[in-house]
Amino acid sequence: MAAVALPLHAQDGRPAIAVLAFENGGSYGQDKETFEALEFGLPALLAATLSTHPGARIIDIGAVRDAMTRQQVGVDQRIDAASATQVAKAADARYVVTGSFADFYGKFRINARVVDARSGEIVKVVSNDDAKLQDRAQLGAILQLLSERIVAAVGLPPMPAGEAARSRAVPTEALTQYSRGLMFETRGNPAKAAEAYRRALTVYPDYTEARDGLARVRGA
Repeated sequence: MAAVALPLHAQDGRPAIAVLAFENGGSYGQDKETFEALEFGLPALLAATLSTHPGARIIDIGAVRDAMTRQQVGVDQRIDAASATQVAKAADARYVVTGSFADFYGKFRINARVVDARSGEIVKVVSNDDAKLQDRAQLGAILQLLSERIVAAVGLPPMPAGEAARSRAVPTEALTQYSRGLMFETRGNPAKAAEAYRRALTVYPDYTEARDGLARVRGA
C-alpha cells in the first residue's frame, strides 16, 4: 500500500504558534485611530518577531484571521482561553497567544497569555513588567522581550541574538504606521493602507514587512 503523504505542516515537528488579537485595555494620549490600529498591528508585529526563532512555526496572520472568522471571534472582542483554544485548533496551532495592551500617555504595557490548545490551559502570562521597559518609544524592544518570554514558556531555547537586535531596531513610529497600514488593508482601503506603509518605510527604509504590505495593496 502506498504511503499517504502528509501536509508539509504535519511533517514539521516545530510547535506551531498562532497570535490572536490583542484587546485595548484602556489607552490615552493618542488618537483613537492609532489605538484601533494597534489592535490589528500588535498580533502581526509579535508574530513577525516570533517568526525569527528557528524552532517555532508561526501561523500566518491571514490564516489566523480566517480561523477567527470561522469560529465567529471578532478582532475587537475579548478572547478568553476557551475561544483561543477553538481558534488555535481551527488554525492547526499547538499554542495560541492573545492578551491586551494599555498605553497611558506613553507608558505602554502588554499582557500576553500563552494558551495550550490541547488542554485549553493558560501556560503562562507574560508582560513587560520591568518599569525600565514601559516607554512607548521602546515598542520594538517590548515586543522582543515578550517574544523571548513566550518561546521560553513553550519550552524553546532563547531567540537568536542577531534577529533580536534587528527587531529592537525598528522605531515605534514605523511600527505604528505599519499597524495603520494593516488596519486599512483589512478594512478594504488600499489607498490609505499604501500611504501608511509608505510612511513606515520613510521612517525605517529597511522595514521588510512594510515593503511587503505596500506591494500587496498596490496589486489590489
